[in-house]
Amino acid sequence: MKRILLSLALILPLCIQAQEHHEIGLSVGVANYYGDLQPKLFPSDGYMPMAGITYKFFMTPHVGLRFGVSYATVTAADSLSDIPANRARNLSFASHIFEGHTALEINFLPFDVKHLKITPYVFGGIGVFYFNPYAQDPEGQTVFLRPLSTEGEGLPLYPDRTEYSNVTVCFPFGGGLKFLVGNTLVITTELGFRYTNTDYLDDVSKSYVNLDSLLIYKGKLSQQMSYRGNQSRYWDGTTVHQGDARGNSSANDIYWFGSLGVAVYFRAFGNFKDYIQSRCPKFFKNVR
Repeated sequence: MKRILLSLALILPLCIQAQEHHEIGLSVGVANYYGDLQPKLFPSDGYMPMAGITYKFFMTPHVGLRFGVSYATVTAADSLSDIPANRARNLSFASHIFEGHTALEINFLPFDVKHLKITPYVFGGIGVFYFNPYAQDPEGQTVFLRPLSTEGEGLPLYPDRTEYSNVTVCFPFGGGLKFLVGNTLVITTELGFRYTNTDYLDDVSKSYVNLDSLLIYKGKLSQQMSYRGNQSRYWDGTTVHQGDARGNSSANDIYWFGSLGVAVYFRAFGNFKDYIQSRCPKFFKNVR
């Protein structure tokens, strides 16, 4: 019995090693956002391009780790809303996003060159991203919103409102479908959500502060970008007061990607040249 157990212990690592594979590839698609300026998860507008690079290491045909970096832009505007109160608020923003993430990926079916060549999959993990919301001022110039403290962040009059960071954590999760074409290319379609650790992706979260205080501490531009209702064609002459709702701080913001990816499938880094010679199409076999 001991010999059998010892033999299994010696063979198991070899079996696991034989099932390992790597996927390295590119993805392109669209990005959108869900938050104070966009209350619909899948709206009819606001879609912007995204691109990413992903590396995946699968310990078995079912379970792997993934590491990725992505670039995208997200945007939204009250002027496009079908909610009258939002149109009257007249806020807008855009932000470039630079993200890095790591996650566990699980294939529902044994995806491997020697097994099945198609499978749905899911993933979940943690990431870090950079953002910096901006908008157009009344003169049409692009201005970054964070330094303006549009909700009193960092001002001594509002000690409960600390300045938010441009770099914060997100929690990626989602799923997709992947296909192995021949023995070399992996085609993926993926929908991935990022629940963020901030409610200021759009520079909107809580309530209006005293606009005269913004004028004193941050200047006229801060005042103009905090309250933009009087710049809207829907403005009826009313003004806002300190404490009036500007956003909803009960939930953090979300951004998401819908992408199409192409990756190279191979067994191990050490024998990549041999893999090319044995697995790739003939026009690749002349690679030296």
